[in-house]
Amino acid sequence: MKNRISLISLLIALALALAAMTGCAFAEGETVEQELPFEQWNPDAPSLKALIGYIEAVTDPDSPDFIPEVDRIATFDMDGTLCAELNPTYLEYYLLAMRILQDPTYAPDAEMLAFGRMLRDCALDKSFPEGMDMLHAVHAAKAYAGMTMQEFADFVTRMLVREADGFEGMTYAETFYLPMIEVVEYLQANGFKCYICSGSDRFICRTFIEGMLDIPYENIIGMDVALEATNQGDADGLNYVFTSEDTLVRTDRLLIKNLKTNKVLQIAQEIGRQPVLSFGNSSGDVSMHNYVLYNNRYKSASFQLIADDEVRDYGNAAKGEELRAKWEGMGFNVISMANDWKTIYGEDVKKTGEFHWFSDLAENLAPVEAEEPEAEAEDVQYVMYLGTNDKDTNKPVFTQAEAIEQAKAILLKHFGGYTIQEANGGWVDGDTEYQEYTLVIYLSDTTEDAVHAVADELIETFNQSSVLIQTNPTQTEFYSAN
Repeated sequence: MKNRISLISLLIALALALAAMTGCAFAEGETVEQELPFEQWNPDAPSLKALIGYIEAVTDPDSPDFIPEVDRIATFDMDGTLCAELNPTYLEYYLLAMRILQDPTYAPDAEMLAFGRMLRDCALDKSFPEGMDMLHAVHAAKAYAGMTMQEFADFVTRMLVREADGFEGMTYAETFYLPMIEVVEYLQANGFKCYICSGSDRFICRTFIEGMLDIPYENIIGMDVALEATNQGDADGLNYVFTSEDTLVRTDRLLIKNLKTNKVLQIAQEIGRQPVLSFGNSSGDVSMHNYVLYNNRYKSASFQLIADDEVRDYGNAAKGEELRAKWEGMGFNVISMANDWKTIYGEDVKKTGEFHWFSDLAENLAPVEAEEPEAEAEDVQYVMYLGTNDKDTNKPVFTQAEAIEQAKAILLKHFGGYTIQEANGGWVDGDTEYQEYTLVIYLSDTTEDAVHAVADELIETFNQSSVLIQTNPTQTEFYSAN
């Protein structure tokens, strides 16, 4: 894709040079038609004509609307503007649902698991609770906390190569609008610096655009979480020295949800110049558009895309017409997916009208909420001793960190709560002494059958001959000081 981008840019430059050279041979008043790189657009689209007219005005040194290159700044929303948005839901919602319900390296707690199920169950009919933007942001920060930058990028990449739900012939990585890619390339060829200003996670955007848009990482603004050094702990960055033993990891501290006026604030903070062009698709982009249009020393313009294509995509024509009237009334140019574009994703991509959403996210987890315990289990504590050496090779099956994560994931499938302690065991067989990393698991308010069920899974996962289970009579009190 980047080779394609470079080639198109080169062709644009050659076309401009050729037009300039050829123009000298024509009589005064004659013009040379410049071939523009909009193969995916209908040439008579009003939004395209508005864009071309604007660019020609602000890039002509003799025009009163001329803008120096240093001030040619364009900002783009991402979801729904540069790429598919609701198929069947936001990409970042899909990624978080996959993290919670399908990622074997992650063990969600009961609250996170409930949130993941809600993401899955509400996506198709858009029945999300009020305040979903912030609910998602907070849970996403927590779910990805502890991942290094590379681990997070790898996770996003693994999800992006999956087939896009509701379509045939396209992965999630390829869900970009081809006409909008042409817009970015056209602006860049005319001296514009393009920025993405998205409500989605900044680091998701950075991974997502790879190979599709030639926009550098530093030109991407999005939702942000705090980062920290691996070994920083609770130390403030002013009091900690980054070392060769450190890498950067995500934390659960949300810094900003980049929507509405927050987009304006972040643009001012990170770009330092008022943009002259903006492209969006929703109410979350209105503030960004207004910032571009109001009190600008240069001629400026904003474009709002409407998802009104019901044939090639999952748009709504009636709602699109309502939005057209609304956006035009606010001074925005309107881009119609149905009327302005020859194609959306390419001719080989077909809308299927069928979703495999629920099967993709059908986790194999038992309900976290503990069932009513049997009466006799109320005063019994179960203690399990799980060895982590393979019974056949007597070597560790996992690293210690992996072992505890595997055990946690299994326990969460069966119980609403547990306690794990780490221990080291040893024994002598003949002349050989063996050492083994051991997990001691404490369970209360459960039954013998439930304990045996989890023991079966632990034995299989860790390739053990058996696990030791002890039962201890106990008295339980949840004490709270007054």
